[in-house]
Amino acid sequence: MEVVVVLALVVLLSINGGESRKAPVDECFEYPAMSCRAHSASLTEFGGVGDGNTLNTKAFQAAIDHLSQYASDGGSQLFVPPGKWLTGSFNLTSNFTLYLHQDAVLLASQMRSQIRYLATNIDMDESEWTVIEPLPSYGRGRDAAGGRFISLIFATNLTDVVITGNNGTIDGQGALWWDKFHAGKLKYTRPYLIEIMYSENVEISHLTLVNSPSWNVHPVYSSAIVILLIGQVYDEARSSTSGLTILAPVTSPNTDGINPDSCTNTRIQDCYIVSGDDCVAVKSGWDEYGIAYGMPTKQLVIRRLTCISPFSAVIALGSEMSGGIQDVRAEDILAINTESGVRIKTAVGRGGFVKDIYVKGMTMKTMKWAFWMTGDYGSHADNNYDPNALPVIQNINYRDMVAENVTMAARLEGISGDPFTGICISNVTIELAKKAKKVPWNCTDVSGISSAVVPQPCALLPDQGPEKVIACNFPEESLPVDNMQVQMCTYKGKV
Repeated sequence: MEVVVVLALVVLLSINGGESRKAPVDECFEYPAMSCRAHSASLTEFGGVGDGNTLNTKAFQAAIDHLSQYASDGGSQLFVPPGKWLTGSFNLTSNFTLYLHQDAVLLASQMRSQIRYLATNIDMDESEWTVIEPLPSYGRGRDAAGGRFISLIFATNLTDVVITGNNGTIDGQGALWWDKFHAGKLKYTRPYLIEIMYSENVEISHLTLVNSPSWNVHPVYSSAIVILLIGQVYDEARSSTSGLTILAPVTSPNTDGINPDSCTNTRIQDCYIVSGDDCVAVKSGWDEYGIAYGMPTKQLVIRRLTCISPFSAVIALGSEMSGGIQDVRAEDILAINTESGVRIKTAVGRGGFVKDIYVKGMTMKTMKWAFWMTGDYGSHADNNYDPNALPVIQNINYRDMVAENVTMAARLEGISGDPFTGICISNVTIELAKKAKKVPWNCTDVSGISSAVVPQPCALLPDQGPEKVIACNFPEESLPVDNMQVQMCTYKGKV
């Protein structure tokens, strides 16, 4: 089975803008990755200037276009040295590695001239951002009815791509985008930091992503996606901790962390996310467009995720789930000051399904809800949705969890005439806050069972009693995404 790998590894870094105009020196170092390359180059060889003001879009694209000639000759890697590298969007190529030095910062361009902007206080110039068509499974942009701005780092129809570094930073400089969103001035949907489309064998690792204009990482229409720890290899080679760190102000709009969308075999592991929206949002298309496209997200593994998101969920399933979501396995999750632990979001007209969901080993600290299911969530892509397209929500399993300082244990609201079924909650202890809701469970149009849950769930989830203590299901067999191999690669060239 072909594998799209989006590797994510946890490390905080200091951003110390390096001196970019020093004479380049030869350097040789090792780093872990799923693929190693035969050819190397530095961005400075293509005119890149890391002073934070010079626009490097052409340098990035020229370097990648040049290195693409080696796709069938052992592949290539592009090294980004210390410095602040202002750039607009650029496209990747196959059999390619983009490597960021620990003191390298990619700055997403906001205007044609930073100096001109600072001097005249003009609005940002969107000329560095190409407008592309809406995703076919969405039918329109999310922020506006038309197209969408291309992502900062974009890959489509590629294979074997690595985006990595020694904890280099990608800064989306999203504040102006957020202001335009709040002011209702967006003509097109905001760009993401990284978007991978129709691609396979992709790794994203050892990076810190900050201030995305919207979503941070968006793999879509791809198979066998992995976001996982290769920290043991990295520790032995570099004496460092590993991980993908994603940071955004908690009030920033729609800055989801990682959004697997119509993808199969995904693994997200050892990530630290502070977000203005869901830390992980699982999607598969919107209303009639997602139903017609018919590509579910399935076989998703999420492990050792830490999430802080006071107004959203640690893991959200939907609301754009019209292509279906199935076989999601999450374990060893830490939620701190987050609105909800696991949330299912759907509505009449969505169609699709959310089924075979398994979550265990979650620790929650300061939450509004531990569990939340919503059957009337969100708006529609347009007025052509099918009101008879009812979502199927079934076989939802939560077990082995503890929570403290929680306002309400659960808010489980299905759809009248289309109940959410097969809910199982076992071995869960929820310590309510001092000012908690008087009724800890609110359940409508749902059915299932519970076992060893405190406080006692609602009557629609009857406790099985001490003589029939059960454990909700969690699959024991592994998925193909657990079998990815990592090797030590070498960069030898100018830095």
